Amino acid sequence: MDRGDERTHDVKNALNSTELDSAIENVHRAGMPGLFAEVRDGDEVWRGAAGVADVATGRPVTADMRHRVGSVTKTFTAAAVLQQVEAGRVGLDTPISHYLPKLVPGGRGDAITVRMLINHTSGLAEYLPYAYPSFRAFPDLAGTGPRSMDDHRFTRFDPLALIEMGVAAPATGAPGSAPGLYSNTNYLLLAQLLEHVTGTVAEECVTRNVIEPAGLRDTGFPTGPHVEGPHSRLYEMWLGKLDPPHEYSVYDMSFAGPSASLISTVADLNRFFGLLLSGEIVSSSSLTEMQRTVRIVSQEQKTIDYGLGLYPTEGPDRSVFWGHGGTVWGGGTLAVVRADGKRQLAVAVNMQRWNRLDASGRPEPHPIDEALATLYRVAMT
Repeated sequence: MDRGDERTHDVKNALNSTELDSAIENVHRAGMPGLFAEVRDGDEVWRGAAGVADVATGRPVTADMRHRVGSVTKTFTAAAVLQQVEAGRVGLDTPISHYLPKLVPGGRGDAITVRMLINHTSGLAEYLPYAYPSFRAFPDLAGTGPRSMDDHRFTRFDPLALIEMGVAAPATGAPGSAPGLYSNTNYLLLAQLLEHVTGTVAEECVTRNVIEPAGLRDTGFPTGPHVEGPHSRLYEMWLGKLDPPHEYSVYDMSFAGPSASLISTVADLNRFFGLLLSGEIVSSSSLTEMQRTVRIVSQEQKTIDYGLGLYPTEGPDRSVFWGHGGTVWGGGTLAVVRADGKRQLAVAVNMQRWNRLDASGRPEPHPIDEALATLYRVAMT
């Protein structure tokens, strides 16, 4: 694999390199400091990058950079759980109380199944507004603030304490009811489930059973606040409340753990999702379960279809792509693969929450949004 400056690209025939080059550059011109991507069509590959990895020095981004991929981690964790289902150690429709009675006590634990945790229909609240006090008003975005991100830059969170926050908070709905609500509490519980049935911490379980067999050489969980290897700085605007953006490249990701802390590359993400959709990470029956969707409300307060760590996106020609997106403080990622497994896109950006709020507290449109939509359209066609 070419690890050189990814302003160059490797394209044979099917991919329109001129359009892709223009589309990724236009996202940078619209205001994104830097971004990089890989698009695959069968054996044909385009890799591109535009902008800078460091606004102070002008160091350019390259498409081989390692990146915090946020909630794309959930697909890896979900796959690891499905492997345990295949091994007979976990039942998808078994109550979580059967495995972790102390973490979700009483009748609630009896009503919440493993499946409900994976597809966010458990009714368990998100713990982040309780761990980060300046987020307490969420989903009222206007009432949130960025201060807690600085306060907790080097905080080492206890996952059991975070789970307790989510379980103790008011339920967002009855277990199994629709629409569900996206909640990281679910995936911290899944991490505890993996540890319970395998005898090893979830990060090691996912690494041993998912990452290493897939041959992902640049993917792994952080052991500290730094990203090892070539990477971009990450810039957070928090809805225009941080102007200029604050830089959050060095950050302790224990607040997210196996729900959103993974580090990877766009090439590794494309490899992973390609293998997953071809039945080489989990069995075909498990993949069918992963693609069985329910309606949930996302963190962006949009009602979407969500499966078991996967969700569908409609391509420009109405074809269906499966994958996951993710954000961290300052960084964002999207990785999707068409249902037939042939066309793939993985893109990483180094700034987040660039939309300012209007008088009603809703995010205003920004040129970056339209430019990214164009990049996705070109990449997915």
